[in-house]
Amino acid sequence: MRKSIATVSLSGSLSEKLTAIAAAGFEGVEIFENDLIASPLTPEDVRSRAADLGLAVELYQPFRDFEAVPQDLLERNLRRAESKFAVMERLGADLLLVCSSVSPHAVDDDALAAEQLHLLADRAHQHGIRIAYEALAWGRHVSTFDHAWRLVEEADHPALGTCLDSFHILSRSSDPAGIEEIPGEKIFFLQLADAPLMAMDVLQWSRHYRCFPGQGGLDVAGLLTHTVKAGYRGPLSLEVFNDVFRQADAGRTAVDAMRSLLALEESAGLSAPPAPVVPSGFAFAELTAADTEPLRGLLTALGFARTGRHTAKPVELWEQGEARVLLNSSGSDRRSGPTLAAVGLESPDPGAAVRRAETLLAPVVPRRRGPREAPLDAVAAPDGTELFFCRTGRTDHPSWTEDFAPAESEAPEGAGKGSTGISGIDHIALTQPWHHFDEAALFYRSVLGLNPEESQDLADPYGLFRSRAVANSDGSLRIALNVAPSPDGEATRSQHIALTTDDIVATARRVRECGAALMPVPANYYDDLDALHELPQETLGTFRELGILYDRDEDGEFLHFYTATLGRVFFEVVQRTGGYRGYGARNATVRLAAQHTAQHGTV
Repeated sequence: MRKSIATVSLSGSLSEKLTAIAAAGFEGVEIFENDLIASPLTPEDVRSRAADLGLAVELYQPFRDFEAVPQDLLERNLRRAESKFAVMERLGADLLLVCSSVSPHAVDDDALAAEQLHLLADRAHQHGIRIAYEALAWGRHVSTFDHAWRLVEEADHPALGTCLDSFHILSRSSDPAGIEEIPGEKIFFLQLADAPLMAMDVLQWSRHYRCFPGQGGLDVAGLLTHTVKAGYRGPLSLEVFNDVFRQADAGRTAVDAMRSLLALEESAGLSAPPAPVVPSGFAFAELTAADTEPLRGLLTALGFARTGRHTAKPVELWEQGEARVLLNSSGSDRRSGPTLAAVGLESPDPGAAVRRAETLLAPVVPRRRGPREAPLDAVAAPDGTELFFCRTGRTDHPSWTEDFAPAESEAPEGAGKGSTGISGIDHIALTQPWHHFDEAALFYRSVLGLNPEESQDLADPYGLFRSRAVANSDGSLRIALNVAPSPDGEATRSQHIALTTDDIVATARRVRECGAALMPVPANYYDDLDALHELPQETLGTFRELGILYDRDEDGEFLHFYTATLGRVFFEVVQRTGGYRGYGARNATVRLAAQHTAQHGTV
């Protein structure tokens, strides 16, 4: 099925939008009326430009407030329609989107509405144009797709059909199974959009929070399946209104849009791209820093040992249990300090993982590889983090660890050596640029096959901290995607590595004895914890002494503590008991406030 997108879904001029849409691989475009009106290009110019780019003009939209009006308004509406028909003929568009009326002059009279829609279709037919009638979710008298179809059916004109819009249908909790009762040839167009599940006015929800399929919580794939079963074979077209997309780079947004359509087709069984290869865990986390000495000290205090040096690059391998951290002394801005630049993902089939990523338009990271280095492919996540597909220590696939020569462990003077009980990487948290957050959620869901959890808004000293986690089915790989505000309006680009232990009290004591700077926790937190959970006083005293935070749910418990931040990076140590799958969200406010205090020197 052809892939299309409405120009309203992107930022920029009409010419810029068309260029971005074509570059992303779309075959068609909906021209939004305001984009044409504001453009210096004539309709003929737009038609020629679209043709040069290989884009079909699928639809012109919207035409508003037409049906079920008194005779004097009908004459004015028909005059408006004739003007639009003339523009469409110049534009080369043969389908006009007509939205159900929101006008206070419209009357609740289905027979009158059908009669006037028939008249409009008859006028359009004389110009070789068809009418796609759509029910707006906030329409004055027509607000559901089945009501719109009844009017189309009653009007009974070959140039009149219906347009289905996933947001208008699903936002009203209408049952999309009813779409299958509409003859496929009378479904003239299908517009697709997702949205986060929110309790708010549907008009504001639509105008500000629509997103691409797979980025929200609506069952767009199910709706598409019903539409195809009805016999629809027209374009799959995205129509998204979103404050973020209106400010983001058009080219990047168009690629994100195409990725969403590719994933949607797969979910609806309309295509079969390479199957997702779900990562089974973390191979490593790579930190870059111009000066790695502070990181060496922190890793040593955490119980890591330096076990290898890369044979060709300034990279060290540090290990404890199954937790591996690479220290790279090249490429980091000295002013920003250490940065989490790359993550190694254990993959049962790295080659297939790369093919999947390329099919879904993930950029493959160019990598200079020495003659004896293990093949290691990586793709770039939306925030720039490089994701490497690995099979660590396997005999059936080259292991990246073979590129490291053994190295004797070093420890700073006065620091203790030896394990602190850390056994692996529990999760990694990456703070996203605010305008890439939804893109990142779709990327990890579609490219890696991870399961997204519901988005959460958490209190931050300077606003709201938005977080959404993605994970594989057994929780052996978890990534938390965050957007945090800061006083100057820029994203607080902190990143952290969460390490796991089976005895957090022993680990915290050992780490503190080894000289690690841990994040202080206010006494008020423990007073509140005592009131909330009624923990034994001895346990509460230990938590207070060591700066351990606590959370629990019906499945288990979560205990964790944090190190101080180096540059943009800090470590978390966690212990999970039972079936707890969260991240201690209740404690995020305390952590964020403590980090802001440390960063800005305020109390």
